[in-house]
Amino acid sequence: MTVLALPAFVSGRRLPNLWDAAAILCVLALLILVAHAAHGTLAPLPRADTITLDPRWLPYYALRTTLRMFVALIFSTIFTLIFAPLAAKSRRLGMIMIPALDILQSVPILGFLSFTVLFFLNLFPGRVIGAELAAIFAIFTSQAWNMTFSFYQSLTTVPRDLDEATRSFRLSTWQRFWRLEVPFAMPGLVFNTMLSMSGGWFFVVASEAVTVGNTTFLLPGIGSYVSEALRASDLRAVLYAILAMLAVILTYDQLLFRPLVAWSSKFRFEMTSGGEQPDPWVLSVLRRTRLLQIAGDWIGDVATAAGGLRLRLPVAVGGRQGAPPSRLLDGIWFAFIGVVVAFAFWRIAMFVSASLTLAQFGHVVLLGFFTLLRVAAAIFIVTLVWVPIGVWIGLRPRWTRVIQPIAQFLAAFPANLLFPIVVIVLVRYALNPNIWLMPLMIVGTQWYVLFNVVAGASAFPGDLKEASANLGVKGLLWWRRVIIPGILPYYITGALTASGAAWNSAIVAEVASWGKTTLTAVGLGSYIAQATTAGNTAGIVLGVCVMTGFVLVINRLLWRPLHAYAMRRTTF
Repeated sequence: MTVLALPAFVSGRRLPNLWDAAAILCVLALLILVAHAAHGTLAPLPRADTITLDPRWLPYYALRTTLRMFVALIFSTIFTLIFAPLAAKSRRLGMIMIPALDILQSVPILGFLSFTVLFFLNLFPGRVIGAELAAIFAIFTSQAWNMTFSFYQSLTTVPRDLDEATRSFRLSTWQRFWRLEVPFAMPGLVFNTMLSMSGGWFFVVASEAVTVGNTTFLLPGIGSYVSEALRASDLRAVLYAILAMLAVILTYDQLLFRPLVAWSSKFRFEMTSGGEQPDPWVLSVLRRTRLLQIAGDWIGDVATAAGGLRLRLPVAVGGRQGAPPSRLLDGIWFAFIGVVVAFAFWRIAMFVSASLTLAQFGHVVLLGFFTLLRVAAAIFIVTLVWVPIGVWIGLRPRWTRVIQPIAQFLAAFPANLLFPIVVIVLVRYALNPNIWLMPLMIVGTQWYVLFNVVAGASAFPGDLKEASANLGVKGLLWWRRVIIPGILPYYITGALTASGAAWNSAIVAEVASWGKTTLTAVGLGSYIAQATTAGNTAGIVLGVCVMTGFVLVINRLLWRPLHAYAMRRTTF
């Protein structure tokens, strides 16, 4: 009789060693910390004055914030793996889901909190877990859209020869997804996952303040700590919060993202060897363990077997992208969508018109144009500065490993922490807030362009780099004919998400407070922020709807045509 052994045990007997003991202790310590943080979610809702500025509480606050962000990241990953394939593989669903994603990306985080807090609090009345779910959902909204856009861009730019190869081998839809599309998208998705974590930090102050009526609950976390420090004008507490953020970001960069980047690099699409890169120290330690290697091999075997199942998933509405259109079905589909949109528009108009006049609507639209000018200026400046830097970093793996944690920390830096400097400088030199608050918007948008350009340059095929070097292509010709076409899909994805993030960050960038001093720029973001503070629900709805309208028009007229051009002309 033949006995089949699991691959993890084929190489022989593996006994635990000292590295196993150290790794297991670290895993147990992590589980204890998570259990300790989760225990606090079952307590009654805290009052606003329960947040102390004593730095000895910062490790606990950092733990609670980090746990929220990783829970949100798990849900963001699940959402990405479901939403992006549906939008990429179905023509009719894509026509609806991508504009919907544009809308969701443009809705400010305060807009989500205003309408979701009561729902989550009613699920668990009087308990912290309801407020925790509201905060996690708010963080999810700052992470998921960027990851989904990245995955969608990768799915729509899979090389045709690889796609034809999978069809020649008769791989099922399920097998093609896990063996071609997910691996091809992995380098860009990992970079955008890091950026999404940083995006969560950027809005952490807003997400940890839960307001119901005239009552505000501050959840234990770094965001609440920063909020209290700004209210009390405590510069030392702000510095403590920055140091705590730096420690947390460096920790999960070393333990999670460095190994993920090293692992994802093997999925880069190139025809020549890119050279061996040294492994991160965490991977080196894990490879010296034995029990964890067995567990990892078993998990890998299960994942491989699951990805190799010959499942033929049902074709989504509208069939594949590029399938011959059916005018009858298209007519029915668009008629249905038109009815839904018209009904939603009517309901919103009835709700807003009960409290606001047509003149107020015109005023809010005018405020939108002021914010539009700041967004356009921010994207122009960010492109001019960070595209060359991102290309330089992405083409040099050694520098990528050095700069990656620094960029993560800077990307995670909440604009609120710059309020003391900005307010003091603007008041001291009597500067115009309408102009000089714009750098706060750049702080929240530049990293989307940088991370995507670095991902594009890192994934640039090595054979094309060697060919351009052998032909002596240099200078502007190299930029125009080699690298810009190579990174264009990545840049457009980054610029699109940066544009949405710029509108979203306007609620932070157009109102800066330090102690009793508040500076306000004229714009749509400040209007929504003030309406939220005043509890003006109709004003919040109007502001959010006008903002989503601006984003939809810009995406339809600018970013979507550019994305289609990149797919058509610059895809390998």
